[in-house]
Formats: sequence, C-alpha cells, structure tokens
Amino acid sequence: MEEANATSVFTMNSWQEMNVTVFGMGRSGQAAADLLLDRGSKVTLIEEQSRPELDELKQAYEQRGARICIGESLEAVLSQAELIVLSPGVSKNHHLVQLAGQRNIPVIGEIELASKFLQVPIIAVTGTNGKSTTVRLIGSMLEKSGKHVFVGGNLGLPLCEAVPRSTDSSKAKAYDYVVAEVSSFQLESIQQFKPWISVLLNVTPDHLDRHATQEEYRAAKQRVFENQTDQDWMVINADDPLVAQMASGSHASLCEFSLHQDVAQGVFLQGNMIHARFPGRGNLDLDRAAISMRGQHNVANAMAGISVGLLCGCSKDAMVKALQNVPTFEHALESVRTWQGVTFVNDSKGTNVDATLKALLSFEEPVVLILGGKDKGGDFTLLLEAIQRGVKGLLVIGEAAPRILSELGEQVSTSCATSLEDAVSQAVALASRGDVVLFSPACSSFDMFQNYHQRGLEFKRVVQELS
Repeated sequence: MEEANATSVFTMNSWQEMNVTVFGMGRSGQAAADLLLDRGSKVTLIEEQSRPELDELKQAYEQRGARICIGESLEAVLSQAELIVLSPGVSKNHHLVQLAGQRNIPVIGEIELASKFLQVPIIAVTGTNGKSTTVRLIGSMLEKSGKHVFVGGNLGLPLCEAVPRSTDSSKAKAYDYVVAEVSSFQLESIQQFKPWISVLLNVTPDHLDRHATQEEYRAAKQRVFENQTDQDWMVINADDPLVAQMASGSHASLCEFSLHQDVAQGVFLQGNMIHARFPGRGNLDLDRAAISMRGQHNVANAMAGISVGLLCGCSKDAMVKALQNVPTFEHALESVRTWQGVTFVNDSKGTNVDATLKALLSFEEPVVLILGGKDKGGDFTLLLEAIQRGVKGLLVIGEAAPRILSELGEQVSTSCATSLEDAVSQAVALASRGDVVLFSPACSSFDMFQNYHQRGLEFKRVVQELS
C-alpha cells in the first residue's frame, strides 16, 4: 500500500512541559486537553462564557493539573502560551487568535494536533453535504473487511481520541485506518495535516455566518489537498465544476466519481449499473439496487465510498454488505413516524439550501415542507423548481422567515409558524394520506435551539405526541 501519512510525528519529549492553551471546552477541546495532558504538557483550558456544566469539568481538569480560565480576561493567558489549539467553533478571526499571531504564538486546530501523533492512514472526507453519510459508509466497508477503524472528526468523536494513549490501555492499540469528517472550520487551521485519501464531495454556498465570502469558504475546503503528495489519493466529484477546479493544483493521484459521465479512473453510474474502473487495480460492476439509501445524492455518496473502499483493498462482498446496511444517521432524512397515512421525516441536519434541495428531490410523494431557522446567507430561490414540482405547502419558522417569505412566498401556499410545534400542527392540517411532512430547515438552529440535534429531537417529540 502507498505511504499512508507523512505528517510529522512528535516524540514524547517534545511535548513534555510545553505550555499549551486549548481554546474551547467542548468535546474537541476536552479531547485535545486529554491528549496533551497524557503527553506531559502544561495545559490551560479557556472558555469565554461561563456555563453551569463547566463547573464539574473545571474541577476535574484542575485535579489533573490543568489551569482553567472561564469568563475572564483571556489576554493574560497568552503571556506563557507556546502553542494554542483551537476548537472548531472558534474562528481564526477571533481577537485572541489575532493577538496570538501578533505575538508569533503558533495556532493550530484540533485535527492538526491529532495528526502529529497519528501514524496510520487518514481518510478525510469534506464537502458541503453528505460528509457524515460517506464517512460512516467508508467506516462500515473497512470494518466489514476486518479492519480496526476509527470513525469521527466533525462527525462526533474528535480526532484526538484516535491517538493511542500511554496512560489508557483501552486506547493503546493503534487503528488500521482513521476515517474523519472534516469541516471548513477545522481545515482553516491546519498546517501539516495530510490525508492519505482526501474526498471532496461537493461545494455549494454555506457558512456565510462564519466565512466572510464563499471564496474564503472554498479556500478552507481546498486545504484538504494542501499537503498531499503523488503517493496520496484524492477522490472528487466529477459532476461539480467547482470541485474539479479546486482539485486542479493537487499533487495527489486522481480518482473521480460521477452520476452523469464515464470517468477514466474511478466510479460512475450508467443506467442502473455502477461501474468502477481502476487501471492496474481491476474493475467492479454493481447494481444500483444494492444501495439502500434514498436519493440520487446518496448514490453519489455511495460511489465516493466505493472509490475509497477499492483504494483500501475492500472486497466487493464487504462493500455490498455495507451499502445494503448503511448505518442510519439521526436527523438526516430520518423517518420518524407514519400517522394517519402521513409520513413525518426529520432532516434537521439539513442546515443549508443545498441539503434541503437534495432532501426534496428524494421524494416522489407530495411534500409539506417546514423551513427556517437562523439565516446563514443561502439563496432560497434555488429551491423554487423543486418546490413548484412537489411541495403542496410551505411552513416557515425562525429568524430567516421574513426572507424566505420574500423569496418563496408567491410560489406556493406559505404560512408562518410561531414555533416548531405550531409548524407541525399546521402541517398536519395541510397534509393528506400518502403525503410527507419534511422538516428540512436549510438554516442553522441557533436562533431557537442549541444545535441541529436538539432541534431534531424537538421535532421528533412533537410528532410522537400527535394523537
């Protein structure tokens, strides 16, 4: 197999007694702090806002020798910092990060920290939509091929948790592969992070609430290729011109996947058959029916997964088993309940316009769509054609409601709802037997909820209580 990961690997001694500040006490920050403490670093954990749940964490980390700074002036922390590790939720434009730059203090992200210790092949999957599904599918293919696999990153488990620990025998065994979902927030703070296989699924407008421009967003995504060599691979979507453009300067070997055209090296769809062509590595032919997931976008995700599976030497049998039993992902086209002939689908993870468009195109049944949340700057008019084709009623909620009404309100029966519960109630009145009530917000959750997970749980609670 090709060289897996040439990222610099630090020795134990290089981290001993190093003063490292970890910015953010969420799951990524905790994982980074745990790794650093294990390696003997002097760790300071900082958080801008005090929250009740941090009290217990503060006590636990102080008992392990870490310093904790919460809700106080943080500039003084930089006086001793030799390195700053950012959690994904902290922007590189934060004033403290800018101040660190002025003082020549290195700033890296959590995935960069993890990569300095990982000595196994890293498979990094990025894109605007489909990352979590593809990562889980790849992980399942590798596991069914008998491999010991870490699946995480932006998906859930921070990458630092993949690093074998010297003080924890349960984490002492190295994985065969690390499969990581990586976001633009994580990629913007890398230095030497280098996947053996990078996967770029698609790029559509998103995260204008974090990135100043779409060009900045694309530049962050593009960094997944930055440190790859000709011993590495990139798997890209041949149907997305932006993706092809972003990959054009990469040194990695090219593998493409496509729903609409043949590719010289990679995986493509022709009629109801999926064909994989890898000169020198063999071919594979697979019936489209082997894919259990709904929607053409998931066929594309599956082809990306097949590409990685073949590069890793997975058997056809292992890949087919994975494709037929794709691990379900809560809040992503999740069927919640069929009540009085109406199917309720939770797609709370649809946090941008393109995700909602793909969700809509997955249904042939008439749809009542619940849309809205915190506006991320997406173009809602991109939903017009799909709405005119299959949506019988549109219910809007949240901060983005006025703009959604302005852009879509004349195209379909549209109403505002005061809450998610009110939206479900109105959807029930609009829907008939055989219809789908689809909750796919195309917005983030932060105007009304802590995150998309809490928002999805609330939708499911309301639907389950219908009687």
